[in-house]
Amino acid sequence: MRIASLLPSATEILYALGLGDSVVGVTHECDFPPEAAKKPPLIRPRVDPSAAPAEIDRQVRELMSRGESIYAVDDALLRSLAPDLIITQDLCHVCAASPDDLGTALARMQSPPDVLSLHPQTLAGVWDDIREIGKATRRLAEADRLATELARRIAKIEALVEGAASRPRVACLEWLDPIYVGGHWVPEMVASAGGVDLFGRVGTPSFRITPQQVIDVQPEIIVVMQCGYGVARNSEEYRRTNFPSGWDDLPAVRSKRVFAVDANSYFSRSGPRLADGVAILAHLFHPELAAPDVPAKAFGVIEAD
Repeated sequence: MRIASLLPSATEILYALGLGDSVVGVTHECDFPPEAAKKPPLIRPRVDPSAAPAEIDRQVRELMSRGESIYAVDDALLRSLAPDLIITQDLCHVCAASPDDLGTALARMQSPPDVLSLHPQTLAGVWDDIREIGKATRRLAEADRLATELARRIAKIEALVEGAASRPRVACLEWLDPIYVGGHWVPEMVASAGGVDLFGRVGTPSFRITPQQVIDVQPEIIVVMQCGYGVARNSEEYRRTNFPSGWDDLPAVRSKRVFAVDANSYFSRSGPRLADGVAILAHLFHPELAAPDVPAKAFGVIEAD
C-alpha cells in the first residue's frame, strides 16, 4: 500500500504501526520520527511560519476572509506518487490540510485514492483514530495495542496524581497575540495530570480571550503551548509579548511557574505523544510526586527579563 499522509500526527501513527516504508509523501511539518522528514513534501503553507504570532494571525484571517486555503497541495507530485490512501483531517483548517484542500488535486487523478479524514476532539477520539488508521491499513491489531497502551499510560498518571494535596489552577495559552486558550484534548490532559483548566472545555475548539480575562482568574500555573512551536520559540514569544498592568502580579508569574513547552511535539498534534504531554503536565503541576519519565528538553521555565 502506498500512503500519503497530510497530517503530522497521522505520519507519527503510521510509523508507530511499522508502516514507514509505505509512506510515499508527507507535509512540510512531518518531522517525527526524523526519517519522515526525508519523504517528499506534498503540502506547503501560504503563510510565513517565521513571522511573529500577530502577523501569522493576520495572514490567516486575510486568507480565510477571501475563502482561500492557507495550504497549497502539490497536485503534480501527488499524481506522480499515485497513493492508494490519503490521510488528512477535518478538525482545524489552520493546523493542517483538509479534504477541501485536496479537491482540485483529486479531481485531476485518473484513479482517485481512498481518503481517510480524521476528526479527533478528545483523547479517546485520538485513540479511535489510531484504530481507524489501523483498519484502513490492515494493521488493526497493532493499532489496538498502541491505543490501549497509550490509554493505560494516562490512567497510571491519573492514579498517581490522585494523591496530590491540591490541584493547581492552570491557564494553557495556545496563542499569545491574540491570546487563545487550548481546546479539544488539552483540558482533558490538564485534568488527567492533576490540574484545573481555567478556560478550556473538553472536546471544543480553542477560543480567543483577553489578557484581562487571564488576570481576572489569577492562574497558579501558566503553560505556553503555542500551536506548532517548541520550547525556545514559545519562551521567546512570551518574553516579546506586551502584557497589561497586573500580569506580573499573577500567582503563576510571582512563583515562577510560567512554563514553555514543546507544543509541536506533545500538545498540538493528535498523535501518540499526547501521552507524553500528560506526563509533562503532571511533572509541572506536581513535581513532588514521582511522575513518569518526562521527555528531555520538553519544557522550560520562562524567567522574567
